[in-house]
Amino acid sequence: MTFRKLGLINAIVLLIIFFLGIDPWYEILLVVAQVVFVPIALDLIDKEEKQLPPYSTYFGFVSFVAVFILLVTDVTPFDPILVFFYFSFTIVVAFYGFTRFMNRGFEHVEEAMIDFGLMYLAIGGGWFLAFEMGIDTGFSPLLTWLTAIHFHYSAFLLPIFVGFLGRIYKNEIYKYVGIIILLSPIIVALGITFSPVMEVFSVVLYIVGIYGIIILSYQTVFHSRLQRLAVRLSLLTLGVTILFSLVYALGNLTNQWSLSIDFMLLFHGISNAIIFGLIGIVGWSLQVPLARYQPKVFPISKIRGKSRIGENFIMGKKDTQEVSGLVDDLSDYEPALQMDTLSSTIKDFYENTQNYRLVAQVKWKLWFLPFATVYRLISRFIQQLNLPLSREWMEMKGDIISIRDELDGRERTRAWVRKAKAETIFIALYSSHFQHDKRYMNIALPLPGSAMVGVLEAHQKGIDLQLTSKKISHSGSDSGIYLAGKQFLFKLPLEEDFHLREIEKGILKATHQMWIFAVPFLTINYHIYHHTKK
Repeated sequence: MTFRKLGLINAIVLLIIFFLGIDPWYEILLVVAQVVFVPIALDLIDKEEKQLPPYSTYFGFVSFVAVFILLVTDVTPFDPILVFFYFSFTIVVAFYGFTRFMNRGFEHVEEAMIDFGLMYLAIGGGWFLAFEMGIDTGFSPLLTWLTAIHFHYSAFLLPIFVGFLGRIYKNEIYKYVGIIILLSPIIVALGITFSPVMEVFSVVLYIVGIYGIIILSYQTVFHSRLQRLAVRLSLLTLGVTILFSLVYALGNLTNQWSLSIDFMLLFHGISNAIIFGLIGIVGWSLQVPLARYQPKVFPISKIRGKSRIGENFIMGKKDTQEVSGLVDDLSDYEPALQMDTLSSTIKDFYENTQNYRLVAQVKWKLWFLPFATVYRLISRFIQQLNLPLSREWMEMKGDIISIRDELDGRERTRAWVRKAKAETIFIALYSSHFQHDKRYMNIALPLPGSAMVGVLEAHQKGIDLQLTSKKISHSGSDSGIYLAGKQFLFKLPLEEDFHLREIEKGILKATHQMWIFAVPFLTINYHIYHHTKK
């Protein structure tokens, strides 16, 4: 039996229970999300992928039966077992979302929206467990229950609906409103817990995200007129109900007026359940947009680090030998690079790197310094990506050694080991691959049990060289920064750009910039001198 069939059967059972009478009536608002919206949403997501574990539908069936029993019975000795079934099911769903995310990362933000929606469900399951078990959360039982419903609608359904929308239409604004929608459920929960001011701020932030998605929905071409009407009506309903949440939050802040919980349950709860949830799930069921994501297939280094990269990166002589440059021939990157116009010093630097001295200055952005300070404690231990906090200029010395293809898995790989003041700074494994009618620089940095992989596009600017992880040429580009494990390739929210220019014959300057979530956090300046230069 599929999740869709389970959801439809559950809907019929829930209607029968509702007409027979239930007290209190509002408990059905959470149950309809648990037994109808959750399984149908799972079916829509997994319709093409078929990645849900085979046992998940049986586990789901048992958990839905448990929820029904909890709904129609008073307190019984079996309640802990029943609620644990549903909570365990939400953990399975969250693990499914985590697996999807780890197999792709931030490669497509619309898929990440779906992934986080799946993972958030476990938080809703946890609050439901706390409510049914009478666990003291610091809130009243009703607020504990409301938090559970919040994570089933705003944190589970909404990101999934927004992810489906992004599969059809996605522009630059989508990325930012998507991030707001992903962060808002947590910020709202924190605001309710700690501060009325923060609660108001979180609701305002939520309004920005929701109305941003509503605007995008009016720029989207849907499969049919009926789907367009259903999806827009679903989002518009949320746009109205969130305004009442703002009034409620302002009332808590000012104590001058307030909306009662009963009103919020009646208007806010029913509107979200029937119009946002039900009409939204029906709308997307009419035609599920196909995912745009295609798995990456470029070669990845098989080398993984141990606990201390710097000390353990020592191979036998049969595995390595010293070489002079990071590449054998930079002309391999033609036609992106034109050897007759590119700086001859840049070409010589890559082909005869050992003939050059590097002096570097590391500049962390002020906002990132606290994170860099904590990371420095780790990097000094593992001896990888071990950048200093100081901005003083320092000389980096090291060796370049070739690595057998069988050991690394790529072609013509060489390791560049850089040290400064007796500390290992970088160990980077340089190779390349040819795909999409162009050659990419493929750089792996071993980490404990994994590797960070930078796939860079080469571009020529006048006589200068630019290497960048940003997708400049086309959307199908391999460029990006990834975390590679044994079974996954995770796209990190990082970008880097390396600009190398000739100052005079034998002297180069380089600027290496890095961004996280499109926000700059690191710049490394290099002065590079041929040994014949002082």
